[in-house]
Amino acid sequence: MENVLVINNPNAGRKNAAKYKKLIIQFLLRKNCSFKTIEISKLSSTDFQNFDTILAVGGDGTINKIIPYIVNTDKVLGIIPCGTANLLAAKLNIPSNPKKALKVLDNCNVKNIDILKVQNKYSILRTGLGYDSDIICKTPQSLKNKFGYFAYFLAGILFALRLRQRKYNILFKDKKLSILATCIIVANAGNMFKNLVSISNNCNLEDGKFDVFILKVSNPVTFFIEFLGIIFNYKISNFKAMYFQASNLLIKNDFITGHIDGEKQKFKDDIEINIVPKSVKVFGN
Repeated sequence: MENVLVINNPNAGRKNAAKYKKLIIQFLLRKNCSFKTIEISKLSSTDFQNFDTILAVGGDGTINKIIPYIVNTDKVLGIIPCGTANLLAAKLNIPSNPKKALKVLDNCNVKNIDILKVQNKYSILRTGLGYDSDIICKTPQSLKNKFGYFAYFLAGILFALRLRQRKYNILFKDKKLSILATCIIVANAGNMFKNLVSISNNCNLEDGKFDVFILKVSNPVTFFIEFLGIIFNYKISNFKAMYFQASNLLIKNDFITGHIDGEKQKFKDDIEINIVPKSVKVFGN
């Protein structure tokens, strides 16, 4: 870690990123690093060539914007989590306390992790359609600023009361599915609240696979029972739900709205999802 680019997102989470700036600069000075600090809005006009370490100060949305600039390169991503959810940081066992997060960089433990490519965009966590997309995309920012990640749970209860089935045609492993579903989740990292709640304990950032969950039921009570089963790692494919692993997937599309790592996405073409194995280097525990 010699030349560091610090990318700060002042709007991440509860706008804590600005508070950490002095702490990070002091850390880099002690390490005798050459560094430059920019805000996330300056990404497209920044030359990454001379930096060996990219330090993201923000949440999962911040990291998602940085990934296209470092995928399949030797640049190493460091994370100071200060977003709403910080799910990738949690998956990598990076503490939410900024001083402890900086110590992860001192350990020099670099992991080569998989990411998803959804059409022409990269995803570090998951992409979702239906119920999952409604929670992520329609939860007001004001609610997230006030309640943090708990806002998603409040929204989840509300949206579960108005579930709607949609027909999907899905191709994977030379198989074709035609199903009615209320929710589809394709996950690279399955944790949904720190590492305490996960849609799959099998999700591994280094295994070259992603996990697919399809919930079919529209009754709110039955839906919650199945969803809780997934969270508590009781996953059995039946007429209510499906679970499988794959490395590529195609969802035939009819202008579906979904999300990629929490960012609303209007899919205008068939949704092709592929794993990009071990394509990002990142500091972790």
